[in-house]
Amino acid sequence: MPKYVIERDIPGAGKLTPDQLTAISQKSCGVLNKLGPTIQWVESYVTDDKVYCVYIAPNEALVREHAKQGGFPANRVSQVRTVINPTTAEG
Repeated sequence: MPKYVIERDIPGAGKLTPDQLTAISQKSCGVLNKLGPTIQWVESYVTDDKVYCVYIAPNEALVREHAKQGGFPANRVSQVRTVINPTTAEG
């Protein structure tokens, strides 16, 4: 199943409170439950003005539908082609 990185422009994201992050996460999970088991949220990284989310889904359209239904921006959706890490250097 393809993996996607979603870049979300959210000014002030790094200043969101724990309660706000909980509410956003609950909204996301609610939409995921409606969309069914073929889309999965893996994790997200919150920076000052952006949130980068990693999702597993059959296609980009479903990732974008999740954003639409949740009211989340999806400024850029990129399919992950390869994952590398320090063990990749071992050849």
